[in-house]
Amino acid sequence: MELYLIRHGIAQERQAGIKDEERELTKEGRQKTEKVAQRLLKLDLQFNLIVASPLVRARQTAEILVATGLGSQLEESSHLAPGGHFSNWLVYWLEPKNYAPNTQLALVGHEPDLSNWAEILLWGEVKGCLVLKKAGMIGVKLPEAGAVVGRSQMFWLTPPKYLL
Repeated sequence: MELYLIRHGIAQERQAGIKDEERELTKEGRQKTEKVAQRLLKLDLQFNLIVASPLVRARQTAEILVATGLGSQLEESSHLAPGGHFSNWLVYWLEPKNYAPNTQLALVGHEPDLSNWAEILLWGEVKGCLVLKKAGMIGVKLPEAGAVVGRSQMFWLTPPKYLL
């Protein structure tokens, strides 16, 4: 299985009167995310499923991916909200689904969670080495059988500027 960890696009700044969960993508954030999505489509990327954090900016990013044609199935998972625990996502989301080995799954969420999750998959622990820019992506190939923690392989780490 290929797991694509995608950070939401540029969102409104934190400010009084707007809850963090309600912060939307800015005009620039939408435009950049659309350009990145179009480039990914040109690279023949296709997601079997896109799963988004319930926060507005992540959901909007995921909707752009769907609108661009990178996938048609969109689901939401509270495990992808900021501060979500990797072990909870693994136990309650990934393992019970029993995905086919060739599945391409996209998770749209937040930092530092996504890069931390990638590090756990790669090295079994958070090392603070990976940085995921807004609208950037990390691709991790999960082993076909057995535990995935510390046994996965990174095949993609792309900041958005290389896709625009």
